[in-house]
Amino acid sequence: FVLRVLRSTSWLGGRFEGVSRKKRRPGTCRTYLAAMHKCVALTARCAKPACSCVHSSLGVSIRADFDSGNATACATHADGTIHLHIRPDPYTEKDGRSHFQWFCFMVKVTSANKVRLRIDNAGEASYPKGYVDYKACMTYDRNTWFRVPETKYEDGALHIDVVPEEDTFYLAYFPPYTYEQHLKLVDLCKESSLVTYENLGETLDGRSMDMLHVGTGAAHAWLLARQHPGESMAEWWMEGMLKRLVDPADQGAAKLRSIFTFHVVPNMNVDGSIRGHLRTNAAGANLNREWMEPSLEYSPEVYHVRNKMDECGVDFCLDVHGDEECPYNFLSGAEGIPSWNDTLENLFNKFGFAYHKANPDFGGFPITPNGYPIDPPGSANLRYCTNQVGERYRCLSATLEMPFKDTIETPDDTAGWSPERSMRLGASMLDALLEVSSEIIEGKSK
Repeated sequence: FVLRVLRSTSWLGGRFEGVSRKKRRPGTCRTYLAAMHKCVALTARCAKPACSCVHSSLGVSIRADFDSGNATACATHADGTIHLHIRPDPYTEKDGRSHFQWFCFMVKVTSANKVRLRIDNAGEASYPKGYVDYKACMTYDRNTWFRVPETKYEDGALHIDVVPEEDTFYLAYFPPYTYEQHLKLVDLCKESSLVTYENLGETLDGRSMDMLHVGTGAAHAWLLARQHPGESMAEWWMEGMLKRLVDPADQGAAKLRSIFTFHVVPNMNVDGSIRGHLRTNAAGANLNREWMEPSLEYSPEVYHVRNKMDECGVDFCLDVHGDEECPYNFLSGAEGIPSWNDTLENLFNKFGFAYHKANPDFGGFPITPNGYPIDPPGSANLRYCTNQVGERYRCLSATLEMPFKDTIETPDDTAGWSPERSMRLGASMLDALLEVSSEIIEGKSK
Protein backbone atom coordinates (compact mmCIF):
# COMPACT_ATOMS: atom_id res chain seq x y z
CA PHE A 1 0.00 0.00 0.00
CA VAL A 2 2.78 2.42 0.91
CA LEU A 3 4.48 1.73 -2.42
CA ARG A 4 1.25 2.57 -4.25
CA VAL A 5 0.98 5.89 -2.42
CA LEU A 6 4.62 6.76 -3.06
CA ARG A 7 4.19 5.99 -6.76
CA SER A 8 1.12 8.25 -6.80
CA THR A 9 3.34 11.13 -5.65
CA SER A 10 5.96 10.29 -8.34
CA TRP A 11 8.53 9.45 -5.64
CA LEU A 12 9.24 6.12 -7.33
CA GLY A 13 8.22 7.22 -10.77
CA GLY A 14 11.60 8.72 -11.70
CA ARG A 15 10.32 12.24 -12.47
CA PHE A 16 9.10 15.28 -10.58
CA GLU A 17 7.04 17.66 -12.67
CA GLY A 18 8.99 16.78 -15.79
CA VAL A 19 12.42 16.97 -14.13
CA SER A 20 14.44 13.79 -13.74
CA ARG A 21 14.97 12.40 -10.26
CA LYS A 22 18.73 12.74 -10.63
CA LYS A 23 18.49 16.45 -11.47
CA ARG A 24 15.94 17.04 -8.72
CA ARG A 25 17.96 15.34 -5.99
CA PRO A 26 18.13 18.42 -3.65
CA GLY A 27 14.34 18.41 -3.36
CA THR A 28 13.74 14.72 -2.97
CA CYS A 29 13.72 14.77 0.83
CA ARG A 30 10.89 17.30 0.89
CA THR A 31 8.96 15.26 -1.66
CA TYR A 32 9.53 12.09 0.34
CA LEU A 33 8.20 13.75 3.52
CA ALA A 34 5.15 14.98 1.65
CA ALA A 35 4.56 11.45 0.39
CA MET A 36 4.85 10.03 3.88
CA HIS A 37 2.34 12.56 5.26
CA LYS A 38 -0.01 11.46 2.51
CA CYS A 39 0.64 7.85 3.51
CA VAL A 40 -0.35 8.60 7.10
CA ALA A 41 -3.60 10.23 6.03
CA LEU A 42 -4.54 7.55 3.52
CA THR A 43 -3.59 4.67 5.79
CA ALA A 44 -5.76 6.12 8.54
CA ARG A 45 -8.58 6.59 6.05
CA CYS A 46 -8.40 2.94 5.02
CA ALA A 47 -8.21 1.71 8.60
CA LYS A 48 -11.30 0.17 10.13
CA PRO A 49 -13.54 2.57 12.03
CA ALA A 50 -14.18 1.94 15.70
CA CYS A 51 -15.75 -1.47 15.51
CA SER A 52 -19.16 -2.69 16.56
CA CYS A 53 -18.79 -4.91 19.60
CA VAL A 54 -21.71 -7.03 20.82
CA HIS A 55 -21.91 -8.56 24.30
CA SER A 56 -24.72 -11.03 23.85
CA SER A 57 -24.49 -12.41 27.39
CA LEU A 58 -25.42 -8.96 28.74
CA GLY A 59 -27.75 -8.03 25.92
CA VAL A 60 -25.71 -4.91 25.21
CA SER A 61 -24.29 -3.73 21.89
CA ILE A 62 -21.71 -0.94 21.57
CA ARG A 63 -21.18 0.86 18.26
CA ALA A 64 -19.03 3.79 17.22
CA ASP A 65 -18.63 3.21 13.47
CA PHE A 66 -20.28 6.48 12.44
CA ASP A 67 -19.52 10.17 11.95
CA SER A 68 -17.68 11.51 15.06
CA GLY A 69 -17.71 8.05 16.66
CA ASN A 70 -14.87 6.97 18.92
CA ALA A 71 -14.81 4.09 21.41
CA THR A 72 -14.02 0.39 21.32
CA ALA A 73 -15.54 -2.12 23.73
CA CYS A 74 -12.73 -4.45 24.74
CA ALA A 75 -13.83 -6.58 27.72
CA THR A 76 -16.62 -7.48 30.12
CA HIS A 77 -16.09 -7.88 33.85
CA ALA A 78 -17.83 -10.49 35.97
CA ASP A 79 -19.93 -7.78 37.63
CA GLY A 80 -21.38 -6.81 34.24
CA THR A 81 -19.17 -3.75 33.66
CA ILE A 82 -18.34 -3.15 30.00
CA HIS A 83 -14.80 -1.89 29.52
CA LEU A 84 -14.01 0.51 26.68
CA HIS A 85 -11.00 2.30 25.23
CA ILE A 86 -10.84 5.62 23.40
CA ARG A 87 -9.01 5.36 20.07
CA PRO A 88 -6.04 7.80 19.85
CA ASP A 89 -5.53 10.39 17.11
CA PRO A 90 -2.57 9.89 14.75
CA TYR A 91 0.79 10.76 16.31
CA THR A 92 1.45 14.52 16.48
CA GLU A 93 5.09 15.42 15.88
CA LYS A 94 5.00 18.90 17.44
CA ASP A 95 3.23 17.65 20.58
CA GLY A 96 5.20 14.40 20.82
CA ARG A 97 2.17 12.21 21.49
CA SER A 98 -1.06 10.72 20.16
CA HIS A 99 -3.91 12.73 21.62
CA PHE A 100 -7.21 11.34 22.82
CA GLN A 101 -10.07 12.43 25.05
CA TRP A 102 -13.14 12.58 22.82
CA PHE A 103 -15.60 9.69 22.87
CA CYS A 104 -18.93 9.17 21.15
CA PHE A 105 -20.75 5.85 20.88
CA MET A 106 -24.15 4.20 20.67
CA VAL A 107 -25.45 1.69 23.21
CA LYS A 108 -28.26 -0.74 22.41
CA VAL A 109 -29.77 -2.81 25.19
CA THR A 110 -32.38 -5.57 25.47
CA SER A 111 -33.42 -4.84 29.06
CA ALA A 112 -33.88 -1.83 31.32
CA ASN A 113 -31.20 -2.92 33.77
CA LYS A 114 -28.40 -0.57 34.78
CA VAL A 115 -25.63 -0.40 32.17
CA ARG A 116 -22.18 -0.02 33.69
CA LEU A 117 -19.55 1.43 31.37
CA ARG A 118 -15.92 2.07 32.16
CA ILE A 119 -13.45 3.87 29.90
CA ASP A 120 -10.23 2.27 31.10
CA ASN A 121 -7.67 4.52 29.40
CA ALA A 122 -9.18 7.82 30.58
CA GLY A 123 -6.23 8.35 32.89
CA GLU A 124 -3.86 8.30 29.90
CA ALA A 125 -5.91 10.88 27.97
CA SER A 126 -4.50 14.21 26.89
CA TYR A 127 -6.24 16.04 29.75
CA PRO A 128 -7.20 13.55 32.48
CA LYS A 129 -8.14 16.42 34.82
CA GLY A 130 -10.86 17.19 32.29
CA TYR A 131 -12.75 14.15 33.60
CA VAL A 132 -12.69 15.38 37.21
CA ASP A 133 -16.16 16.73 38.18
CA TYR A 134 -17.27 15.95 34.63
CA LYS A 135 -20.64 14.42 33.64
CA ALA A 136 -21.03 12.52 30.36
CA CYS A 137 -23.53 13.73 27.75
CA MET A 138 -26.41 11.44 26.78
CA THR A 139 -29.30 11.45 24.29
CA TYR A 140 -31.98 9.11 23.03
CA ASP A 141 -32.87 10.98 19.84
CA ARG A 142 -29.53 12.73 18.99
CA ASN A 143 -31.29 16.08 19.42
CA THR A 144 -31.96 16.56 23.13
CA TRP A 145 -28.87 16.03 25.26
CA PHE A 146 -28.54 15.89 29.04
CA ARG A 147 -25.85 15.01 31.56
CA VAL A 148 -25.47 11.62 33.22
CA PRO A 149 -25.44 12.15 37.01
CA GLU A 150 -23.72 8.84 37.68
CA THR A 151 -20.42 9.77 36.03
CA LYS A 152 -17.21 9.68 38.02
CA TYR A 153 -13.48 9.65 37.36
CA GLU A 154 -11.75 7.22 39.67
CA ASP A 155 -8.46 5.31 39.62
CA GLY A 156 -7.64 6.48 36.12
CA ALA A 157 -10.94 5.33 34.60
CA LEU A 158 -14.16 7.15 33.66
CA HIS A 159 -17.21 5.34 35.05
CA ILE A 160 -20.62 5.98 33.46
CA ASP A 161 -23.68 4.19 34.89
CA VAL A 162 -27.01 4.47 33.12
CA VAL A 163 -30.48 3.02 33.70
CA PRO A 164 -31.90 3.56 30.20
CA GLU A 165 -35.52 4.47 29.52
CA GLU A 166 -35.25 3.33 25.89
CA ASP A 167 -33.40 0.51 24.17
CA THR A 168 -30.98 2.79 22.29
CA PHE A 169 -29.01 5.74 23.55
CA TYR A 170 -25.84 7.68 22.76
CA LEU A 171 -23.04 8.86 25.03
CA ALA A 172 -20.51 11.53 24.09
CA TYR A 173 -17.85 13.75 25.61
CA PHE A 174 -19.92 16.68 24.31
CA PRO A 175 -22.86 16.67 21.88
CA PRO A 176 -21.27 16.17 18.44
CA TYR A 177 -21.77 18.54 15.53
CA THR A 178 -21.76 16.12 12.62
CA TYR A 179 -20.67 16.63 9.04
CA GLU A 180 -24.30 16.41 7.95
CA GLN A 181 -25.12 19.27 10.33
CA HIS A 182 -22.14 21.19 8.98
CA LEU A 183 -23.36 20.81 5.39
CA LYS A 184 -26.89 21.86 6.35
CA LEU A 185 -25.55 24.97 8.09
CA VAL A 186 -23.43 25.91 5.07
CA ASP A 187 -26.36 25.31 2.70
CA LEU A 188 -28.69 27.37 4.89
CA CYS A 189 -26.28 30.30 4.78
CA LYS A 190 -25.74 29.94 1.03
CA GLU A 191 -29.47 30.46 0.52
CA SER A 192 -29.10 34.02 1.84
CA SER A 193 -28.36 36.82 -0.61
CA LEU A 194 -26.11 38.28 2.11
CA VAL A 195 -23.66 35.37 1.86
CA THR A 196 -20.98 34.50 -0.67
CA TYR A 197 -19.65 30.95 -0.50
CA GLU A 198 -16.06 30.00 -1.30
CA ASN A 199 -14.32 26.62 -1.37
CA LEU A 200 -10.77 27.42 -0.29
CA GLY A 201 -9.36 24.03 -1.30
CA GLU A 202 -9.33 20.39 -0.27
CA THR A 203 -8.52 18.65 2.98
CA LEU A 204 -6.29 15.56 3.06
CA ASP A 205 -9.40 13.39 2.85
CA GLY A 206 -10.59 15.29 -0.21
CA ARG A 207 -13.34 17.35 1.42
CA SER A 208 -13.96 21.02 0.73
CA MET A 209 -12.72 23.81 2.96
CA ASP A 210 -15.94 25.79 3.32
CA MET A 211 -15.77 29.55 3.83
CA LEU A 212 -18.63 32.04 4.07
CA HIS A 213 -18.21 35.74 3.32
CA VAL A 214 -20.82 38.08 4.84
CA GLY A 215 -21.02 41.86 4.70
CA THR A 216 -19.59 44.69 2.65
CA GLY A 217 -17.62 46.70 5.19
CA ALA A 218 -14.06 47.95 4.80
CA ALA A 219 -12.75 46.13 7.90
CA HIS A 220 -12.15 42.38 7.75
CA ALA A 221 -13.32 40.17 10.62
CA TRP A 222 -12.29 36.50 10.69
CA LEU A 223 -14.14 33.87 12.71
CA LEU A 224 -12.69 30.35 12.86
CA ALA A 225 -13.88 27.26 14.72
CA ARG A 226 -12.87 23.68 15.42
CA GLN A 227 -9.19 23.67 14.70
CA HIS A 228 -9.39 20.94 17.34
CA PRO A 229 -12.20 18.74 16.03
CA GLY A 230 -13.24 17.27 19.39
CA GLU A 231 -14.23 20.76 20.57
CA SER A 232 -17.64 20.48 18.95
CA MET A 233 -19.15 23.31 21.01
CA ALA A 234 -17.18 25.63 18.71
CA GLU A 235 -19.35 24.74 15.72
CA TRP A 236 -22.52 25.00 17.80
CA TRP A 237 -21.25 28.51 18.61
CA MET A 238 -20.83 29.14 14.88
CA GLU A 239 -24.40 28.10 14.17
CA GLY A 240 -25.77 30.62 16.65
CA MET A 241 -23.51 33.38 15.39
CA LEU A 242 -24.18 32.75 11.69
CA LYS A 243 -27.95 32.55 12.02
CA ARG A 244 -27.96 35.96 13.65
CA LEU A 245 -25.36 37.48 11.33
CA VAL A 246 -27.42 36.64 8.21
CA ASP A 247 -30.77 37.63 9.73
CA PRO A 248 -32.01 40.56 7.61
CA ALA A 249 -34.31 41.70 10.43
CA ASP A 250 -31.55 42.02 13.05
CA GLN A 251 -30.48 45.68 13.21
CA GLY A 252 -27.28 45.01 15.10
CA ALA A 253 -26.21 42.41 12.54
CA ALA A 254 -27.09 44.79 9.70
CA LYS A 255 -24.89 47.49 11.20
CA LEU A 256 -22.01 45.05 11.60
CA ARG A 257 -22.38 43.93 7.97
CA SER A 258 -21.94 47.54 6.89
CA ILE A 259 -18.79 47.95 9.01
CA PHE A 260 -17.13 44.58 8.41
CA THR A 261 -16.70 41.97 5.76
CA PHE A 262 -16.86 38.72 7.72
CA HIS A 263 -14.84 35.69 6.65
CA VAL A 264 -16.18 32.63 8.46
CA VAL A 265 -14.78 29.10 8.53
CA PRO A 266 -17.37 27.08 10.51
CA ASN A 267 -15.15 24.00 10.72
CA MET A 268 -11.39 24.19 10.18
CA ASN A 269 -10.92 20.45 10.69
CA VAL A 270 -13.68 18.53 8.93
CA ASP A 271 -11.60 15.37 8.50
CA GLY A 272 -10.73 15.14 12.19
CA SER A 273 -14.35 15.81 13.15
CA ILE A 274 -15.65 12.91 11.08
CA ARG A 275 -12.88 10.57 12.27
CA GLY A 276 -13.66 11.22 15.94
CA HIS A 277 -10.32 12.90 16.67
CA LEU A 278 -9.69 15.18 19.61
CA ARG A 279 -7.02 17.57 18.28
CA THR A 280 -5.66 16.55 14.88
CA ASN A 281 -6.42 16.37 11.19
CA ALA A 282 -6.11 13.24 9.06
CA ALA A 283 -2.30 13.28 9.10
CA GLY A 284 -1.90 14.00 12.81
CA ALA A 285 -1.36 17.76 12.53
CA ASN A 286 -2.46 19.86 15.49
CA LEU A 287 -3.72 22.73 13.36
CA ASN A 288 -3.29 25.28 16.13
CA ARG A 289 0.45 24.63 16.03
CA GLU A 290 0.77 25.01 12.25
CA TRP A 291 0.30 28.74 11.71
CA MET A 292 3.95 29.64 11.27
CA GLU A 293 4.74 27.21 8.45
CA PRO A 294 1.60 25.45 7.19
CA SER A 295 1.92 23.06 4.26
CA LEU A 296 -0.40 21.51 1.69
CA GLU A 297 0.96 18.07 2.53
CA TYR A 298 0.46 18.16 6.30
CA SER A 299 -1.84 21.07 7.24
CA PRO A 300 -3.70 22.26 4.11
CA GLU A 301 -6.52 23.64 6.26
CA VAL A 302 -4.26 26.29 7.79
CA TYR A 303 -2.34 26.76 4.54
CA HIS A 304 -5.49 27.76 2.63
CA VAL A 305 -6.93 29.98 5.36
CA ARG A 306 -3.70 31.85 6.03
CA ASN A 307 -3.19 32.48 2.30
CA LYS A 308 -6.71 33.90 2.12
CA MET A 309 -5.96 36.11 5.10
CA ASP A 310 -2.89 37.45 3.30
CA GLU A 311 -5.10 38.20 0.31
CA CYS A 312 -7.93 39.94 2.19
CA GLY A 313 -6.26 41.32 5.29
CA VAL A 314 -7.33 40.93 8.93
CA ASP A 315 -8.58 43.59 11.33
CA PHE A 316 -10.18 41.26 13.88
CA CYS A 317 -9.87 37.51 14.44
CA LEU A 318 -11.61 35.21 16.91
CA ASP A 319 -10.53 31.56 17.05
CA VAL A 320 -13.22 29.50 18.82
CA HIS A 321 -12.30 26.49 20.98
CA GLY A 322 -13.33 24.37 23.96
CA ASP A 323 -11.33 23.72 27.11
CA GLU A 324 -11.39 20.31 28.79
CA GLU A 325 -10.52 21.46 32.31
CA CYS A 326 -11.66 25.06 32.93
CA PRO A 327 -15.29 25.57 34.04
CA TYR A 328 -15.50 29.02 32.44
CA ASN A 329 -16.00 30.82 29.16
CA PHE A 330 -12.98 33.03 28.71
CA LEU A 331 -10.76 34.84 26.24
CA SER A 332 -7.06 34.26 25.70
CA GLY A 333 -5.22 37.13 24.04
CA ALA A 334 -1.96 37.65 22.17
CA GLU A 335 -0.21 39.57 24.96
CA GLY A 336 3.19 37.98 24.28
CA ILE A 337 3.56 39.01 20.63
CA PRO A 338 6.25 41.61 19.83
CA SER A 339 3.73 44.15 18.52
CA TRP A 340 1.42 44.02 21.56
CA ASN A 341 0.80 47.53 22.91
CA ASP A 342 -1.51 49.55 25.14
CA THR A 343 -3.95 50.12 22.29
CA LEU A 344 -4.41 46.38 21.68
CA GLU A 345 -4.64 45.66 25.40
CA ASN A 346 -7.34 48.28 25.91
CA LEU A 347 -9.24 46.98 22.89
CA PHE A 348 -8.96 43.37 24.10
CA ASN A 349 -10.22 44.32 27.56
CA LYS A 350 -13.11 46.38 26.18
CA PHE A 351 -14.17 43.47 23.98
CA GLY A 352 -14.12 41.12 26.97
CA PHE A 353 -16.16 43.43 29.19
CA ALA A 354 -18.66 43.96 26.34
CA TYR A 355 -19.00 40.20 25.88
CA HIS A 356 -19.77 39.74 29.57
CA LYS A 357 -22.36 42.52 29.36
CA ALA A 358 -23.97 40.88 26.33
CA ASN A 359 -24.08 37.38 27.87
CA PRO A 360 -23.51 36.59 31.58
CA ASP A 361 -22.50 33.03 30.59
CA PHE A 362 -19.25 34.57 29.40
CA GLY A 363 -18.33 35.07 33.06
CA GLY A 364 -16.49 37.91 34.73
CA PHE A 365 -13.75 39.69 32.83
CA PRO A 366 -10.87 39.72 33.13
CA ILE A 367 -10.68 36.18 34.54
CA THR A 368 -7.01 35.53 33.85
CA PRO A 369 -6.52 33.55 37.10
CA ASN A 370 -9.09 31.07 35.78
CA GLY A 371 -7.86 31.07 32.18
CA TYR A 372 -4.41 30.62 30.65
CA PRO A 373 -1.21 32.27 31.91
CA ILE A 374 -0.28 35.45 30.05
CA ASP A 375 2.89 35.17 27.95
CA PRO A 376 5.68 37.58 28.94
CA PRO A 377 6.38 40.31 26.36
CA GLY A 378 7.98 38.97 23.20
CA SER A 379 7.63 35.29 24.20
CA ALA A 380 4.45 34.30 22.35
CA ASN A 381 4.52 31.07 20.34
CA LEU A 382 3.79 32.20 16.77
CA ARG A 383 2.72 28.68 15.80
CA TYR A 384 -0.61 29.43 17.50
CA CYS A 385 -3.34 31.04 15.41
CA THR A 386 -4.10 33.93 17.80
CA ASN A 387 -0.44 34.88 18.13
CA GLN A 388 0.47 34.47 14.45
CA VAL A 389 -2.56 36.43 13.24
CA GLY A 390 -2.13 39.18 15.84
CA GLU A 391 1.52 39.68 14.95
CA ARG A 392 1.23 39.12 11.20
CA TYR A 393 -1.59 41.64 10.71
CA ARG A 394 -1.11 43.91 13.77
CA CYS A 395 -4.73 43.44 14.79
CA LEU A 396 -6.95 42.36 17.69
CA SER A 397 -6.73 38.57 17.73
CA ALA A 398 -8.11 36.34 20.47
CA THR A 399 -9.06 32.78 21.35
CA LEU A 400 -12.47 32.04 22.87
CA GLU A 401 -12.60 29.00 25.14
CA MET A 402 -15.82 27.27 26.23
CA PRO A 403 -16.08 24.49 28.84
CA PHE A 404 -16.78 20.81 28.31
CA LYS A 405 -18.17 20.73 31.86
CA ASP A 406 -20.21 23.77 32.90
CA THR A 407 -19.78 27.36 34.01
CA ILE A 408 -19.43 27.56 37.78
CA GLU A 409 -20.92 31.08 37.81
CA THR A 410 -24.09 30.18 35.84
CA PRO A 411 -24.46 26.39 36.20
CA ASP A 412 -27.13 24.20 34.61
CA ASP A 413 -27.39 20.93 36.53
CA THR A 414 -29.38 19.19 33.80
CA ALA A 415 -27.48 20.06 30.64
CA GLY A 416 -24.22 21.60 31.87
CA TRP A 417 -22.57 23.60 29.11
CA SER A 418 -24.69 22.71 26.11
CA PRO A 419 -25.24 23.26 22.38
CA GLU A 420 -28.03 25.73 23.10
CA ARG A 421 -25.87 27.85 25.40
CA SER A 422 -23.00 27.68 22.90
CA MET A 423 -25.29 29.02 20.18
CA ARG A 424 -26.49 31.87 22.39
CA LEU A 425 -22.89 32.74 23.22
CA GLY A 426 -22.14 32.83 19.49
CA ALA A 427 -25.05 35.14 18.74
CA SER A 428 -24.18 37.53 21.59
CA MET A 429 -20.56 37.88 20.44
CA LEU A 430 -21.88 40.19 17.72
CA ASP A 431 -23.03 42.66 20.39
CA ALA A 432 -19.54 42.69 21.87
CA LEU A 433 -17.94 43.20 18.46
CA LEU A 434 -20.28 46.11 17.75
CA GLU A 435 -19.09 47.74 20.99
CA VAL A 436 -15.47 47.81 19.79
CA SER A 437 -16.10 48.32 16.08
CA SER A 438 -15.29 52.04 16.10
CA GLU A 439 -11.88 51.39 17.72
CA ILE A 440 -11.14 48.66 15.19
CA ILE A 441 -11.94 51.02 12.33
CA GLU A 442 -9.86 53.77 13.95
CA GLY A 443 -6.91 51.39 14.29
CA LYS A 444 -7.27 50.33 10.66
CA SER A 445 -6.97 53.94 9.47
CA LYS A 446 -3.67 54.48 11.29
